[in-house]
Order: sequence, then structure tokens, then C-alpha cells
Amino acid sequence: MTGATIKRDLRTGRSLWADSPGLGVPVRPLTAAISVDVAIVGAGISGAFMAHELSKDHSVAVLDRRAPLMGSTLASTALLQWEIDLPLTALAQKIGAADARRAYLRSRQAVDALKQIVAQERVPCGLKDKSSLYLAGDAHGHRALEAEAEARAAIGLESRYLNAAALREQFGVDRTGAIVSAGSASGDPARLAAGLLRRAQARGAKVWSPVEVLRAVSDPDGVTLLTDAGHAVRARSLVFCCGYEFPKGVPTPGAEVISTWAMASKPRQRCPAWMRDMLVWEASDPYLYLRMGRDGRLIVGGEDEASPVAHQDKAKLQQKCETIAAKLTRLLPDILFDTDYGWAGAFGESATGLPRIGPVEGMDHSWAVMGFGGNGITYSVIASQVVAAEVRGEPDPDADLYMS
Repeated sequence: MTGATIKRDLRTGRSLWADSPGLGVPVRPLTAAISVDVAIVGAGISGAFMAHELSKDHSVAVLDRRAPLMGSTLASTALLQWEIDLPLTALAQKIGAADARRAYLRSRQAVDALKQIVAQERVPCGLKDKSSLYLAGDAHGHRALEAEAEARAAIGLESRYLNAAALREQFGVDRTGAIVSAGSASGDPARLAAGLLRRAQARGAKVWSPVEVLRAVSDPDGVTLLTDAGHAVRARSLVFCCGYEFPKGVPTPGAEVISTWAMASKPRQRCPAWMRDMLVWEASDPYLYLRMGRDGRLIVGGEDEASPVAHQDKAKLQQKCETIAAKLTRLLPDILFDTDYGWAGAFGESATGLPRIGPVEGMDHSWAVMGFGGNGITYSVIASQVVAAEVRGEPDPDADLYMS
């Protein structure tokens, strides 16, 4: 039998996060049939947030064909932003002004919720409050960004526009304009996921690995998962948190898997002082983004390609890192980037920049979480809230935003 989800090679190269301390998550082999309230397929960042939330009042089993964290989570660069890939003004043209407003405000609330979870659970993941510097580029110029800043401010989001002169004076960056927004963050995605899984385990959740789900069959009372271990998992509810390995048969209209690249400098990189408190990204296609870690490493990425397999090309990794470094030098000429890590990964994007979070068609008691767009971790928080509300029988008021 083939698996219940699509299989992909999700990463190439060596991720900075692979060498993080504190990534241990106790796992066990599936040696007998089990029965739980909720089965979660996927032990990455979205599965971790889901397990953390649902283990508060349900018995939970997390299953993964890999060891925990070993999928797309290690490829993340963990810019924890509320800003969506598609600007508010552009999103309003696609889904209507009212829904675009809801999507942006919910994203902003999710970043606050993430910070609150990390603080309450004392998850050691290097979380740091950051502001965001969104630079005018070839996709959205300075006039579009000025209108965007006004639209955001009008719904209460902390954004202000900088013209070219102000941008040069405050940041030494030569672009036609930019938006500065408060309320984002950065952190170590692997340590965050590991910490959340361990907190869920402390409440009784169990992580089974390596276990591959071959097939899922629903009936009026729940779902039965057939596994390669030869033992079934019975659950009242099932949640697929498989990142870019989509569950088979789940429609993904307008979504595609692409490839992205990233690199990290050696610690204590010499950078402008303002970089410590700022996430930087640009309104270009392909775009460049960068941030500084707590240890003074500069993390830079971008150069996305519309291919689900290009990231697997090891020769291309070197080429892409050189291109990213050259772009960084043009943007901030005083930075001498001393490369320590380079990696590539599969990445999802959607027509709206919003994720798909919703029921699995034709399978009762089942949901699928597919975090398309550059806000994967922010969307993992939203997914845990939306699905948990459904499982508890109290539908989330914003659930409709993520159904299509």
C-alpha cells in the first residue's frame, strides 16, 4: 500500500536549526493498536502547536514517518510575522475588504498568541520581539506601499510609511520607500516545536515514530488509521499536519509547492545596530529577506523558484547562496557575509497567501492543515485554534477564511 500523504524530499543542505540544543522529543514505536481522542499526523511545527492545544482536554497521539522536526520545520527561517505575503490592499481585491481585514487582524492576534504560549509554557526558543521593514520592490513600488500603510493603519495595525529620504536616514537603505510595522518576532523553529511537543507529552500526549499512516477510513464514530507497523490507530478525530506532503485526495486549488533557499552567517556578524530588532523583506519577486539571530548570526533567504524539486539540486544550492549574498551586498554594502550554513527546502504558496485549514472532503471527523505562504508558523497557531474549536464543537468565527 502507498501512504496516505504525498512523499517529498523536503530539505537539502545543512540547516542552522539542526545543530540547536534541546531538540530531544521522546518517541516510541507502535507495537500495539491504540485508541485516542485525537490522532495528529505530522510531528513538525504545525503538529506541535496542534498537540499542545488539543492535549489540554483530549488524549492525543502524534504520528510521523520521520523523527520529530525532521520535515520542513528545519528549513524554516522563522520570521514570525503577522504580515501576509499578499498586501492587505491586494488581498482585499481577491477576497473582499471585510475578509482581508479579518485575515490580517487574525494573523496579528496569532503572533500575540504565539508569544503568550512561549512565555506561559517557558519554551526556550530564543523568541525575540521584532519590528518589520518591508521595502519597495518590483512587485509593489513606493506608491503601493504608501497606500498599504494607510490601509493597515486604518484597521488598527501598527504600520507607518517611510519615503526614500527617511528610509536612507533611519536605516541607510537606498530604496524608494518602505513600511515599518511593529508586533512581529523571530525564534528558533526547531526548539519551539520540540518544546511544544514536550509540553503536550507532559499532559499525556504520545509521539509515535517512525510510523507511516498508510490509509485512513472514517465511519460515523471516528477514524481508523492503518499503519506500516501493522497496528491500527483508532481516533474520534484526525488532523493531518503534514506541511507540504499533502494528504492524498485533499483539494488544493490555487496552491503550489515551490523551492526556496536560505543561509546563515557565522555568529557575531558585523551588522548595523538596527538589524537586531528588525525583520527585513522586500516587495519583489523573487524577494530577499533577512534577520539577525540572538547569537549575532545573520539569516538571509529567498530566490524562490516555481518548482517542487529544484531545492533538491545540491549544485543549485551553492549558486543560489551566491546570488542571495550578492543581493544582500547590494542592499547593505557594509555587511561582509561570512557563510556558515546553507540550505534549501520545499515551500508552499497560495493565490491569496492564506493557508488551507479545513475538513477533509469525503472523510468525516478529519481536518487538514496546509500552511501555504511565508507565515507558516503564524498559520500553525491559527490552525491549532481553528481545529481545536471544531473538535470541541465550538466553531471558530474566522474558520471560513481558510476553507477554500
